[in-house]
Amino acid sequence: MNRKLEQIRNKKGFISDMDGVIYHGNMVLPGAAAFIQWLQREKKDYLFLTNNSGYTPRELHQKLKRLGLNVPEEHFYTSALATAEFLKEQAPGCSVYAIGEAGLLNALYDAGITMNDVNPDYVVVGEGKAYSLDTLTKATNLVLGGARLIGANSDVSGPIENGIAPACRALVAPIELATGRKAYFCGKPNPLMMRTGLRLLGCHSGEAVMVGDRMDTDIISGLESGMSTVLVLSGVSTRENISPYAYRPTVILNGVGDIVPPEK
Repeated sequence: MNRKLEQIRNKKGFISDMDGVIYHGNMVLPGAAAFIQWLQREKKDYLFLTNNSGYTPRELHQKLKRLGLNVPEEHFYTSALATAEFLKEQAPGCSVYAIGEAGLLNALYDAGITMNDVNPDYVVVGEGKAYSLDTLTKATNLVLGGARLIGANSDVSGPIENGIAPACRALVAPIELATGRKAYFCGKPNPLMMRTGLRLLGCHSGEAVMVGDRMDTDIISGLESGMSTVLVLSGVSTRENISPYAYRPTVILNGVGDIVPPEK
């Protein structure tokens, strides 16, 4: 364990999840501040890669700043940005009916994608308070009318301060059931998002570490991208609920603060 952890600490680049790793809701998790300070002090290449499609990078920067953490805007990449990038590559200038928050809508607009609630090319679903029976019904009928179904990410749930909240995969499921169509998900563990993350990080997968709290998105995406992986138990995973998985992270830690070497 100590040898593996030392190898992790010596890596050049770090890609880290946020929810359940750095914070729960509006509460900073133990060790998160020390981890970020260590990344900056050691001049590591680092990127916060989140499947939460609700926030823009600027909003994430401001959120962490309110929590006492200083992370520049360019160190964030979201599933909303990955979704917009995918659509821009697949169908430049396409139109979408989108259910989501500012992070998703801004990313789509910035990619030159227009909103269309009559005959869109795609229905795009992210997390957000705009989700309702009305938007669900609208999305269902647009998909039945020929629109292709996209989910910003495949997370079923996400940690919040007092439990968990349904996430994108759970919100897309009723549309899939009602239409018989399967969604394509753009966030982790989609290798397209991971490749973009590594490109933004500026280092090779063999020199990088993926840090996260989920086996089914964070750890599998790091593993399949050729990265070392750190599972932290500060989010949705426990030592008990990871046992059914056929794969294992490089190391399992209680929180990101354990990555930071102890002071000599």
